[in-house]
Amino acid sequence: MSGSKANNPANTWAMLCHLLGLCALIGIPFGNILGPLVVWLVKRKEFDFVDEQGKEALNFQISITVYGIIAAMLIVVLIGWFLLIALAIADIVFIIIASMKANDGESYRYPYIFRLIK
Repeated sequence: MSGSKANNPANTWAMLCHLLGLCALIGIPFGNILGPLVVWLVKRKEFDFVDEQGKEALNFQISITVYGIIAAMLIVVLIGWFLLIALAIADIVFIIIASMKANDGESYRYPYIFRLIK
């Protein structure tokens, strides 16, 4: 389900679900998961679009966290540094794309993620 394009509060809340994934980058531990989780839990019953995009944002952030842990373990063999940098860049780029699509009322599906929350 998507929201309409006209100044819809569902679009704004869905966009916020995606954007709050950036919280970890400003130093809030597990903020990338907690931010979208809070918005999703509060607004999911009010807006179907927020429910859909909130789950997508959470699944993406859980996946990014798992990938980050794996990359951190690979620092021992030096490739981990490159993976962490690539992961941070991909995180930011995909969050921006998803946020823009959600703001326009379009559903966005992140690539290469575990869909644990259905």
